[in-house]
Amino acid sequence: MSETETIAAAGVEGRARAGRAAPLLRALRAHQWVKNLLVFAPLLLAHRVFEAEPLLRCAGAFAAWSLCASGGYLFNDLLDAEADRRHPYKMRRPLAAGALGRGAAAWAALALVAAGLAPAVLWLPARFGLMLGLYLALTVAYTALLKRLVIVDVLVLAGLYTLRVLAGGFAAGVEVSPWLLAFSMFLFLSLAFVKRYTELRAANGASPARRGYTAEDTELLKSFGTTAGYLSVLVLALYINQSREVTHLYRRPEALWLIGPCLLYWVTRVWLLARRGRASDFRLPPYS
Repeated sequence: MSETETIAAAGVEGRARAGRAAPLLRALRAHQWVKNLLVFAPLLLAHRVFEAEPLLRCAGAFAAWSLCASGGYLFNDLLDAEADRRHPYKMRRPLAAGALGRGAAAWAALALVAAGLAPAVLWLPARFGLMLGLYLALTVAYTALLKRLVIVDVLVLAGLYTLRVLAGGFAAGVEVSPWLLAFSMFLFLSLAFVKRYTELRAANGASPARRGYTAEDTELLKSFGTTAGYLSVLVLALYINQSREVTHLYRRPEALWLIGPCLLYWVTRVWLLARRGRASDFRLPPYS
């Protein structure tokens, strides 16, 4: 074989390998890692974001959480492959479409979880490792069972996001305010209800696969979700008005009142667009 033929063959083989790797890379949903930036929230709100050591630990926490999250996405797709094939857009996921083998997905999920747990066990604080372990356990339980339980599913979804905030505080060695946890839980609960509400509306009267809701629940979910969203605004207002932390952290706490109307507008607009069938404009995140 000539040198030219050898180079051409190597190029073909390289493209073939890239083609096989592409479905796996898509299944990792790396674009969803932006959610894991929540681990930086306690450090940022404590005004310690420029301290090198806690910032480095938060960066490690972000990497560990992202790897484990991608492992969770693969596990979810393995269990939901059949249901995804009947879904109008989930059918394009690599496992559902048949572009990624189940064996390769399973091994990749295990490798990602192991890679994510390694820094949590060997370097980061033990309490962060416990939070990451709880996140993985809840993710598996949610995928296997909890997503079918009415109300429990949205509470778990909100909890998975709030866990990121709490874990970030443990990683950085920063105390997480109960105000922040309450605010996070109500806000993420509202977004979880948006997700279920839009799924029901998209189902056109049918019950979404592997869900416990029916078309009769649609308006009730909207009521639950808007209430949770407005409660997050109330928690923020109470924090600004009554918390001692505000006077210690901010020179002009009264300026924080500008956040309230902005958050109120955002929550209201999310639900208004959801009611109009346009909640996808906000690219609502998946389960974890």
